[in-house]
Amino acid sequence: MYDVTIEQTAECPTAVVKANTTWREFPTLWRTLLDEVWALLSAMPDLRAEGHNVMLYRTGLPDVEVGVEVGVQVTGPFEAVGRVVPSRLPAAEVATTVHRGPPAELGAAHDAVREWCLTQHRELTGVSWEIYGDPDAQTGHFDVVVYWQLA
Repeated sequence: MYDVTIEQTAECPTAVVKANTTWREFPTLWRTLLDEVWALLSAMPDLRAEGHNVMLYRTGLPDVEVGVEVGVQVTGPFEAVGRVVPSRLPAAEVATTVHRGPPAELGAAHDAVREWCLTQHRELTGVSWEIYGDPDAQTGHFDVVVYWQLA
């Protein structure tokens, strides 16, 4: 069961690789994109201070091409290096929840937010994102906060 709430998010700088893909292809793509960002951050350690992995999605409809930004929260602006570019998580009014289960079941959190918005008559923009928490040192478990931007 998910507890969905409304929040106002602050803009947050990120280092990302952008791509257009489909939901079907995305599971085989995201790791490669994230590895590119981490390769840059290992060469520029001052750019990351406690930043978490992030994934931002534009459109997000099943079986439709989706624009993705896969990366990490960073401390501020930087010059693009290769495919790794500066971006930002938006400042926005959002519907949000926390996923505490296995990563393979993360879609249920997105479903819960969309269903909640439908029952509360709140319109979505089609922009959503996830912020991945730090893994537990003993279990490896991590929470994922899911955000859907409200219109």
